[in-house]
Amino acid sequence: MMGKKDYPDNRPKLKEYIEKDLSKSKFLVLHNDDIHTFDYVIESLIRICKMDTIQAEQCTFLVHYKGKCDVKKGTAGILKPLKDGLIERGLNATIE
Repeated sequence: MMGKKDYPDNRPKLKEYIEKDLSKSKFLVLHNDDIHTFDYVIESLIRICKMDTIQAEQCTFLVHYKGKCDVKKGTAGILKPLKDGLIERGLNATIE
C-alpha cells in the first residue's frame, strides 16, 4: 500500500493549467443602444447572465453612461452562449 508521500505532487501542473486557462480569459461586453429600456436590459442580464438585481442595474447604468460594460469574464466557450442569449434578446454584445 502506498502512503501519501508516494504519490506525485500535481500542484505545479494544476497551477500551470489554471494560469494557462486564465490567460485565455475574455470579457463579455454589453454595448449601449438607444432602443431598449433600462428595465429590459436589467431583466436580460438577470435572466441570461444570472446576475443579481444590483449587479444588473449597475451594469445597465455603466452601459448607458460609458457606452459599454464588461459583464462577465471567462473563456470564450463559457461566454459564447451568454453572448448569443443577449443577442437573441436584441441587445448588442461582443466577446473581447
